[in-house]
Amino acid sequence: MTIADRWLLPDGIDEVLPPQALRMETLRRGLLDLYQRWGYELVVPPPAEFLDSLLTGVGSDLELQTFKLTDQLSGRMMGLSADATPQVARMDAHSLVRPGPSRLCYCVNALRATADQYQGGRNPLQVGIELFGHAGIEADLEIVRLALESLSYAGARDIHLAFGHIGIYRVLIEQAQLDEIAEQQLFEAIERKSYSEIDALLATVEMPSALRDVLQRLPRLHGGIEVLDEARATLADLPEEVEQQLAQLEQLAHCISNEYPGVSLYLDLTELRGYEYHTGVVFAAYVPGYGQALVKGGRYDHTGRAFGRSRPATGCSLELKMLASLEEQQPAHDGIWAPAVNDSQLAALVQQLRHQGERVVNALPHQSTGPVDHRCNRELVQEDGEWQVKELT
Repeated sequence: MTIADRWLLPDGIDEVLPPQALRMETLRRGLLDLYQRWGYELVVPPPAEFLDSLLTGVGSDLELQTFKLTDQLSGRMMGLSADATPQVARMDAHSLVRPGPSRLCYCVNALRATADQYQGGRNPLQVGIELFGHAGIEADLEIVRLALESLSYAGARDIHLAFGHIGIYRVLIEQAQLDEIAEQQLFEAIERKSYSEIDALLATVEMPSALRDVLQRLPRLHGGIEVLDEARATLADLPEEVEQQLAQLEQLAHCISNEYPGVSLYLDLTELRGYEYHTGVVFAAYVPGYGQALVKGGRYDHTGRAFGRSRPATGCSLELKMLASLEEQQPAHDGIWAPAVNDSQLAALVQQLRHQGERVVNALPHQSTGPVDHRCNRELVQEDGEWQVKELT
């Protein structure tokens, strides 16, 4: 290994330097304060757990992203947390066991064996909110509202919000009774929006013609709120459950459209992100210039069943590094420069200023950088034997 190679980081692993690190920390504090004002309580999931719990329920979709290792104390297999959602679901179901709705939030470092195609990176700083214990659309609305408030706080502009509903596709697939191979091929073709593949595949499998027509039309149902009228006509002969799911999407879309008129809405009836564990409404938020979602979330009911307590659940997560890059701004010059002088009065004043919340930077003897280099807009100067804070000239 050459000297240059010693500084290389693994693919997808990155470090955070000033000033982005400060921007991220400011965002972290602000977002957690925002969630606290909405009634969400902070939890801190462990960085590693036994695979038996880590890859249960929601976590089963994360197996390929999970680094695995052997616990030297017990000999059991452990996994490093690739996503905090399943851990928080376990905490709600097993550790807290509270009656009624439970609102939890978190901010953790995750580590992934492979990058997340929807939010990217292998070592994201993940911040999220989860609402357990309420199955109604009110919980989904609260999560979406708080997700948009989070983006607004981070400085996001021109937000595009995409909605889907996993339940509609699940009903159709259950009725189609496809074999495992055909079902997987159809799923992949729909994800790619490859209409020719979808039509060709459906032509080779036996099913009622009306159901085949619906499965062909469903991937084409995407666009603004008006697409729901077309969806209702297309899905008119399906079970009442599908009508209820469309009604949920419509209510959600209209509420968000009225409350956040500046947000562009997009609906996709075959948005299948998180299909393995999502059970209802799913959503993702995008802004121009970013190919990946800044927020992703949705409903994942009954995840706690594996831990002995089945609960409705909905939530979302954000990647703090991406949020921090929304506003490429330098931290303000707001600090006090203290000269490299050995003076007890100066030392006492520096201590007093720091106790008052001021940022004071002590100069070191013979250093080549000055107050501006260290983001100071004031300095301590001695006048008539007294140390005073003066604006930099």
